Amino acid sequence: MWSSVVIITYLMIKAPSAVTADMPEYIHPKAYYTLMLSESILGCIVMQAARKVQGWISIPSWMLIPFVIFLYCAIFLGEVRMFYYRVSSWDTFLHFFSAGMLGSLAFSIVSILNQNDRVPIQLSPAFVAIFAFCFAVACGAIWEIYEYTFDGVLGLNMQKFMLEDGTKLIGRAALSDTMKDIITDVAGAGVVAFGGYFAMKKDSIQWLNSIQLRMSHPKTEKKSEKKTAESGKTKAS
Repeated sequence: MWSSVVIITYLMIKAPSAVTADMPEYIHPKAYYTLMLSESILGCIVMQAARKVQGWISIPSWMLIPFVIFLYCAIFLGEVRMFYYRVSSWDTFLHFFSAGMLGSLAFSIVSILNQNDRVPIQLSPAFVAIFAFCFAVACGAIWEIYEYTFDGVLGLNMQKFMLEDGTKLIGRAALSDTMKDIITDVAGAGVVAFGGYFAMKKDSIQWLNSIQLRMSHPKTEKKSEKKTAESGKTKAS
């Protein structure tokens, strides 16, 4: 990931300030690489933060590994290696994948609340599934707001509202990329929500628990270990 930061920095320095219609599709202005550089640095920070919080939140490998794969596919392969332009439907695949991860994260949030003695909550499988679905779709909508905002601020075309030559699309054509992303988010969130619902309904939640965050209680664990050691000494004496 940090190598991506170096590569993007180089591309940003070499990039033109503005793109003309006669340039190839893969040529982007400095503003594009500036935003990409910020996303790459943020991705590296998030990965480091995930390691830091493992002292009080247990992150299973089944959740951490897909997250790392997603960042690699979105930033390095998608942006640096130009997979968004070289591979058909690469962006659609990532939206579906990310919606599934966000749905799984929503199940983890509810699970953590259910395990908290200070917040006694017991929710039905249907409500948990609806919450997971809405959470993932809401995050997808926030991402579209992010793209819309920086398209206006930096003059980019992340929402594909204009052609490569700068011709602005009109009506449904201008909305097609955004709506495709939202529909894909809904599909990915729906798959995870339905799978989680039936798993909870049938009490076959072993696979669901294996991909969820769990609260760690290092102080409690240390106390229990200390008590076990003391009781062992007492019996020995």
